Amino acid sequence: MALISRLALAGLVVALTAGGIAAATTSAGAATVGRDAAATVAAMQPGWNLGNTFDSTGADETSWGNPAVTRALLDGVKAQGFRSIRIPVTWGQHQGAAPGYAIDSAYLTRVKEVVDWALADGFYVMINIHHDSWQWLNTMAGDHDTVLARYNAIWTQVAATFRDEPAKLVFESLNEPQFTDAAQAPALLNELNTSFHTIVRDSGGRNATRLLVLPTLNTSADQAKLDALATTIAALGDKNVAATVHYYGYWPFSVNIAGTTTFDATTQADLVGYLDRANAAFTAKGVPVILGEFGLLGFDSSIGAIEQGEKLKFFEYLGYYARQKKITTMLWDNGQHFDRTALVWRDPELYRQIRSSWTTRSGTAATDQIFLPKTGTLAARTVPLNLNGTSFSALRQNGKNLQRGRDYSLSGDQLTLTAAALTRLAGPRAYGVNGSLSVVFSSGVPWRLDIRTADVPLVSAATGTTAAFAIPTAFRGDVLATMEAKYADGSYAGPQNWTAYKEFGANLAPDYAAGLIGLKPAFFAEVNDGATVTLTLHFWSGATVTYYVTKSGTAVSGTVA
Repeated sequence: MALISRLALAGLVVALTAGGIAAATTSAGAATVGRDAAATVAAMQPGWNLGNTFDSTGADETSWGNPAVTRALLDGVKAQGFRSIRIPVTWGQHQGAAPGYAIDSAYLTRVKEVVDWALADGFYVMINIHHDSWQWLNTMAGDHDTVLARYNAIWTQVAATFRDEPAKLVFESLNEPQFTDAAQAPALLNELNTSFHTIVRDSGGRNATRLLVLPTLNTSADQAKLDALATTIAALGDKNVAATVHYYGYWPFSVNIAGTTTFDATTQADLVGYLDRANAAFTAKGVPVILGEFGLLGFDSSIGAIEQGEKLKFFEYLGYYARQKKITTMLWDNGQHFDRTALVWRDPELYRQIRSSWTTRSGTAATDQIFLPKTGTLAARTVPLNLNGTSFSALRQNGKNLQRGRDYSLSGDQLTLTAAALTRLAGPRAYGVNGSLSVVFSSGVPWRLDIRTADVPLVSAATGTTAAFAIPTAFRGDVLATMEAKYADGSYAGPQNWTAYKEFGANLAPDYAAGLIGLKPAFFAEVNDGATVTLTLHFWSGATVTYYVTKSGTAVSGTVA
């Protein structure tokens, strides 16, 4: 009822038609004659996030471990092919007291300096209110007037500071909005988005027609949340507004839990459904969509939570499918991707795949690893290819083409390496990667295929505590994929006991150099005292190893089968 009253008072006439969201008649006529929002959002593709910098909740932009932003960093990002930068900003710790809630002038000046550097570099730039969303804005249901006043004060000051900036500066109302009262959440977000829109448009200058970006609740593409934002945008009647959602993949795959270790059909279907819903709710109806953040949650390459090839398949497909749905993507980077000091990619292979996905498709394969035993006669191995609309061109090692017929054969999408080629490529068969092949396709980036020697890993008995326990492991060239944990009666042990497969990283982490598989305190915190847990360690070669752990108070003992 409150929503209807606010819309009526605003004098908005809304028409939802079968063909899309019709423009509404508003008193703010200037707001309806801005630039083409769809063209602006398209020009922002591709985008990059300056994460864990101005959005830090500490004293300054270096509080979360990243270096201060320099012109050289922005130049470096531009050289990677990005056309837009999202600069998340957390304002709360830099705000004064009521009633003015003044933003510290030095902080605002510094944000503006970096924004101006990025604009001068030719970027589209998007700034927002970021971690304030969970720090204090989420209490709006119980402290409505104070929260709204503080939020309005931020946008009033930011809008005034940036009112004359070029149109390439974009404002995003709020990052990942969330509220303690779920029932009131849609109405509260509508109120914040509407207030933001009014403040910016009424501030004049270039703000009268600047592109404004509005998030769904939790920046989620759940249908109800999309519908609620669509209602808000229709009510505003402003042609220069875009919608934004975030996507970090199908959750079991994104964190490696519940046995979802590959970019399988379910994982792909989740991605497709997510972007399809955003497209149907907005893009197809004339409202552009920005995927303001995307990535995977289990990115830590040092422990391999998401296997490299499966990670690459996810990014290849996301880039392709977002293009089909005309959705602009902005990679979330909190410093883990582009090294902000050396100005190079920490994972160049990932970057090449992401960059390729901006314009074309790349072929992939069912796996990026061929496991061979250390001893014995080798047999031919077949690797199914995912052509993704491309065609096979060549199989190479160190830039030199392997010979078809002698080294490999191809039948449709089935690539078979001969026993002779594998024997030659594996050499003395030392444990680990003995060589890498490149499967070259007609477009996109080649697919790396590692020739790896491995035998079943060996584990040893150990003792420790719930705070520090690790399984001594001779990996013998193999790589850990996931771990099951069950009690003697077959029930699931440890956290998230709806599944036997424990979350990689949160519950377990391999250390290949040290020869250990560490079990985390979080795992033991939810293991029954005195009970023995059977662990099944799954490796990428297909090998499985059984191990037993027993917790007695804070003491832990581990034994082999």
